[in-house]
Amino acid sequence: MLYNKFMDKYIIAIGGGELRSKETLEIDRKIAEMAKFRAGEKRAVALFIGTASHDSMPYYNTFHKTYTGELGLKTDCVLTVYGEMNFEKITSKFQKADVIYVGGGDTMFMLNKWKETGVDKLILDAYERGVIISGLSAGAICWFEKMFSDSYILNGESDSYCIFSGLGVLKGGACPHYNEREKDFLRYNSPVKDGEWIGIDNNCAAVYKNGEFLEKLTCNGSERLVFNTVKTTFGIK
Repeated sequence: MLYNKFMDKYIIAIGGGELRSKETLEIDRKIAEMAKFRAGEKRAVALFIGTASHDSMPYYNTFHKTYTGELGLKTDCVLTVYGEMNFEKITSKFQKADVIYVGGGDTMFMLNKWKETGVDKLILDAYERGVIISGLSAGAICWFEKMFSDSYILNGESDSYCIFSGLGVLKGGACPHYNEREKDFLRYNSPVKDGEWIGIDNNCAAVYKNGEFLEKLTCNGSERLVFNTVKTTFGIK
């Protein structure tokens, strides 16, 4: 992978997998290598954003053990859910980051909280400055125009997946955990599904460079990226 730390913008979208049991370690290792290259002579800094998991500290601790203990980066986290958010302090953390890692959880809760607090602007500004953006599940699909999400299921509002609008940095739509959700995605019939989609299996990542798909990263070689051009016929199964 060629990486120009002065010009190129990267997003690494990980479909899913357990960080705690090191299922995604080979992908994490490549993300860390990119961050170290960007950092140059200084120690690379990885900034964890756990909004989707309601700022779960055990989640951040797992991230720290992997990215510091295993991969040698300095880590920090952004807290936006509990207590008073210090925007100036958080802005400083973004300025120091070489890579941002967005954890999984409730995608729509995350995006709404980012908009409410202004964190979305900080993330998008970091992306424009060439800070490497990575994320898993919710943290993978939020960059696309459309997201196949379980937010309503997590909130108890529905027992079905739904399609929401994402940040729109990347064109098309994305479905995470595709090895688990493929049947549900294919059954979902609505005009909002029309267009280009990517399904990302667990322990698999899609790498985007300057807004265009670049390559697939896997942990054992069997994981899939599935590209679909969807045209639904609403009301006909």
